[in-house]
Amino acid sequence: MASSELNSTDDSRASSSQPGNRLLRSISLLNTENALQEPFQQSPVPGTDDNHREFPEALTNLSLKEQHSDDNKIQNLASQSSDRLQQGCGNNGILPEVLQDGETSSNSKAVKDTRKASIKLSWSSEGEQSEQHKHDIVSFENGNITTAERSSKQISLAWVSDPMTVLIFTKPNSTRVEDVCLHMVRWLKECKKLKIYVEPRVKDYLLKDSSYFNFVHTWKDDSEVTPLHKEVDFVITLGGDGTVLWAASMFKGPVPPVVPFSLGSLGFMTRFDSSSSKSKGYKEHLDDIIKGPIKITLRHRLVCRVIRHNPAKIEDPILVLNEVTIDRGESSYLTYLDCLCDDSPFTTVQGDGLIISTTSGSTAYSLAAGGSVVHPQVPGILFTPICPHSLSFRPLILPEHVKIGVEVPLKSRSHAWASFDGKGRIKLKLGDALEISMAPYPVPTACLGDSDSTTDFFDSIHEGLQWNMRKKQSFDGPLDS
Repeated sequence: MASSELNSTDDSRASSSQPGNRLLRSISLLNTENALQEPFQQSPVPGTDDNHREFPEALTNLSLKEQHSDDNKIQNLASQSSDRLQQGCGNNGILPEVLQDGETSSNSKAVKDTRKASIKLSWSSEGEQSEQHKHDIVSFENGNITTAERSSKQISLAWVSDPMTVLIFTKPNSTRVEDVCLHMVRWLKECKKLKIYVEPRVKDYLLKDSSYFNFVHTWKDDSEVTPLHKEVDFVITLGGDGTVLWAASMFKGPVPPVVPFSLGSLGFMTRFDSSSSKSKGYKEHLDDIIKGPIKITLRHRLVCRVIRHNPAKIEDPILVLNEVTIDRGESSYLTYLDCLCDDSPFTTVQGDGLIISTTSGSTAYSLAAGGSVVHPQVPGILFTPICPHSLSFRPLILPEHVKIGVEVPLKSRSHAWASFDGKGRIKLKLGDALEISMAPYPVPTACLGDSDSTTDFFDSIHEGLQWNMRKKQSFDGPLDS
């Protein structure tokens, strides 16, 4: 499609003088006919206990403005994109079936046939007698505005019925990981009687070791992983933070609780140790997880949508747990990016690039670029420039509900490149744009033992970053009189 079909010549000149105008119009594609909103929505469940809500309802409050375009061409494109997303996501299990106290949702016969344990979530409120407003984000009564201070509540998960199915992801090309996996799978089957899913390559090396492992289940195509959240009770990862990112990327909708074992080089998210030489080995840890209740950290994700200028189209959404990075690639020119917040232009990036990060990703690339370290359960979006050509351009932390737009303007000297959690690198041509917002489905990771999300967070930055580690000041010097 020629660019003139999307913008007139006058519009193009206007976009050059007013950065972001073309992107404002392009991003309206995403809201036309709710084209991309439906795959990430879920309908409320009648009779759900107010004190036990599912992740998306209790912890996300996305608000997308409905906009309408007079351009029939654009409406058709958005409608076609919605159909593709619904076929590729909604029909493959993105929309969750809520299980409450052992009951299955009446609108899904498939859920009744699976061996999935039901769970409930609760907010810890030690020392508080009142249950009022426990789940309300903001309340307004008798002229008084109150909040639930949800960031101060530790979230716990309790099994209503015993977990029966587990899914294991492993770090590839590691003999140590393979050895741990062999023993763990055997123990989970023989001692815990669990149904076990593994990746296809993992099943291959299990069967190579022994035909005994014929009982493990796998899949032929990655699209078959999406509906597994309806059957799998919890996920085990054997590796580093990269393995957690890989496991999270396999679920385009709800994510089962993740138990991350540290068998890699980085361990900000992997708090469990598999070695029996420690105070606890994997058997003791998994015994505690299966028995429950367990405390969890909800790690928010971002949903990224690429909007192509020529030809005009919207690509399938991409979910990231750490960050999306836009940089200049191999070009010798500075990256030139127009940025919008809730469709309003607010700045231009001139430098090496830009990082839009989750709070879980605050200890990754954003930290290296000078961004703040943020507790992973803080529902914010980090806006971190990479080597900006401005002394006053400091990183920002934006609220969870905002929608960020990033465009490579037509007047830019070069293209840009985007990568998602360090992979899936794509080229952004002149006029192309990204829209980034908070995804409704976070990744719940189990906390270690009796610790909570805050203890895990401080332990990880002390161990992984040596945060504020220095020799203590001696006390044999002069004292104030």
